[in-house]
Amino acid sequence: MIGVTILGATGSIGVNTLDVLARRPDRYRVVALTANSDVDRLFEQCLLHGPDLAVMADAAAAERLERKLVEAGCVTRVASGVEGLCLAAGLPEADCVMAAIVGAAGLVPTLTAVRAGKRILLANKEALVMAGPLFMEEVRANGAVLLPIDSEHNAVFQCLPAEYSRGLSRVGVRRILLTSSGGPFRQRPRLLRDVKPEQACAHPNWVMGRKISVDSATMMNKGLEVIEAKWLFDADPDMIDVVVHPQSVIHSLVEYLDGSMLAQLASPDMRIPIAHALAWPERMESGAERLNLFDVARLDFEAPDLERFPCLRIAFEAVRAGGTAPAVMNAANEVAVHAFLEHRLLFTDIPAVVEAALTALPARAATTLDMVLEADREARACAGKWIQDSALGVMP
Repeated sequence: MIGVTILGATGSIGVNTLDVLARRPDRYRVVALTANSDVDRLFEQCLLHGPDLAVMADAAAAERLERKLVEAGCVTRVASGVEGLCLAAGLPEADCVMAAIVGAAGLVPTLTAVRAGKRILLANKEALVMAGPLFMEEVRANGAVLLPIDSEHNAVFQCLPAEYSRGLSRVGVRRILLTSSGGPFRQRPRLLRDVKPEQACAHPNWVMGRKISVDSATMMNKGLEVIEAKWLFDADPDMIDVVVHPQSVIHSLVEYLDGSMLAQLASPDMRIPIAHALAWPERMESGAERLNLFDVARLDFEAPDLERFPCLRIAFEAVRAGGTAPAVMNAANEVAVHAFLEHRLLFTDIPAVVEAALTALPARAATTLDMVLEADREARACAGKWIQDSALGVMP
């Protein structure tokens, strides 16, 4: 039996992971589940999957969960906070850790799993965006196995030869192409100022959480994926391109020096990359609908519009600046998206907040985790002040 911890069990990735695991109860056992504040859903998951440990990020929520579990006669232990998340990530019984906490909050627990030498199924792209060189050094130093869950990076992984770690140019790779659906506003006139959260969260192809859906609508999500790809595959940013592919059938491509291009195709269902990473190097049933090429009928490709989607441009600039720039960008974006979802910020002001933070906090060295976390804190404060000043009509 393979023990699995799911960091972020109540989100879309966590729910899909549990669905895949439930198809092979003879092979996998859930040992720990964690959530931020959704007590009711984590309670139901505990009753269904019987983990040894359940963790709530919020202490008060953990108390409510513990009371409900005791009343139900469930013996699952309960913990809370960052300490509880790290406990779940490092449990000896957990062979495999699904890292699916959204945002910067996932960095420290995921690093704990890396330091414990686990097989890491990485859905939390922010861990690499914020601390790419530090994170990858920990992976190497602790013998952890890192497998990408984002559909784009999982597709690239499937299209690369096993020897790619020797260097992409050495195995004949010319470039990596990450595909993007273009989100809900790909063809909308550029008058996006009045976009509402429910419109930004209405993704045409994927079912995702609200924060990630907004990132897809601004194409910041693709920018984060560019940075993630740099560290996952040791690729120079100039080797990474983004192509808009509205059908979301080709999940990414790899171009080789001889002119060949390899692509991974599948239905837009996150259970496919989850099942691939869980079973790798073998294959297992995911429960996803099989792709019917006759139903798809056509595959379209476009260059991304950087005027419509400035967040993608900002991300390329941040990864080239290096140091703390990606961490600052990520933190400011998280604050801006949160404010937008609360109707405190215009959709078109999200990139403005991010650029303001990057201007106010120029890139500096990020050689320790403390430096990264300090840059994250500073960027959040800077972004928060920009949003507050904007609400008061006092713009910097």
